[in-house]
Amino acid sequence: MSSNGSIGRLAALLALAGCAAAPPPAEAPARSAPLDPPPPALAPAAPVAPAGSAAAPPAGSGAAAGPLAGSGVPLDAPSTSEPAAASPPPRVARGTGTAADRKLEEGDAAYATGDFAAAEKAYRAAAQLDRRDAAAIVGAQRAAIARAGVSAEFGGAPNDRTLLAAVPELKRAVKLEPGYAPAHLELGRAYLVLGRAEAALGALARAAELAPSDAEARSALGVAHLALGNLQDAVRELARSAELAPGDAERQANLGTALLAAGKTADAIRAYERAARLSPADARLQNDLGTALLAANDPARAIPYLEAAVARDPSRATYRSNLGYAHHLRGDLQKATALYREALKLDDKLGSAWINLGNALAQAGQLRDAREAYEKARAADPTDPRVKAVMEELDAIERRGAAPR
Repeated sequence: MSSNGSIGRLAALLALAGCAAAPPPAEAPARSAPLDPPPPALAPAAPVAPAGSAAAPPAGSGAAAGPLAGSGVPLDAPSTSEPAAASPPPRVARGTGTAADRKLEEGDAAYATGDFAAAEKAYRAAAQLDRRDAAAIVGAQRAAIARAGVSAEFGGAPNDRTLLAAVPELKRAVKLEPGYAPAHLELGRAYLVLGRAEAALGALARAAELAPSDAEARSALGVAHLALGNLQDAVRELARSAELAPGDAERQANLGTALLAAGKTADAIRAYERAARLSPADARLQNDLGTALLAANDPARAIPYLEAAVARDPSRATYRSNLGYAHHLRGDLQKATALYREALKLDDKLGSAWINLGNALAQAGQLRDAREAYEKARAADPTDPRVKAVMEELDAIERRGAAPR
């Protein structure tokens, strides 16, 4: 599976509430819907992401290095940074020169070019030559998962047949060679995408123990801790992964996500800035950085990055909604409302955008329209407690307005 892919939003697990909105004018509901949090991504395992790749947390990507954290200067995100090399694709060949190992080398070469079908064929040929070689099993399953284009998000494919078929094979590889770190790593990554964080944690802890200097093993272990809410452990592992692969933007972005979840907003901003400098063409990273700046209550600095995210991925509703939220925080209700509506044209199930649209309309005194927006949010997710809260506030406002003075 490509670790370039997002390992999942983890929104519920991370509980990354959006930044607190500026105090609204009197008689307006005050609760703002959370921003879509930047999700951690598994570290790159393939040089090319699957087609259509949303390969990373809320997407946003962009242009490149922006102002340094704490500078307070709202510059447009420049686009002149040179991208750094990401982590190399994984290899399973052992360099022994045997016929089976030569097939493994052939599979590694095909995998590195993104020809996953050819890679799988070569790995399976190696397995036929040496049925007890754990490396051949790992390579074949990794290539099969990549070829199938399985979601790389945490819990993104809980019933995926390719993953479910891969798990017993990877367990077999672990049994054949208990000291082979890639077998534990690939098994843990499969568990993450299946949404089984506890099972993933055990496999990935063993992978990191066997290969303590493997940036991918550390990164995946950090993601598992993050999914389980072990924030201190997540920050430790993701920081180590970023140290081991300083030129890999995904590692830096994952660290930023963990730091933001842990409430270390200034450190998260610095991590996202490093990621944006390393991968200046990634819209998702611009969105991540902008979101972190909103968490620091700095919408002026956030807006250029969020605008870059929208420009680079105009079809992503969450980017437009987050940009609208930034303008909302600055008090520009007209601009915020327009952006929320644009986001909802792209995704009419985006509850946070409906809630924030309702808030903006209520602040503008358009209470009937606000109620309609809240009703849309409730239809999108009847269990969302935020909807109940804003509806109750709106009811109270209307009662006060109807009461004799």
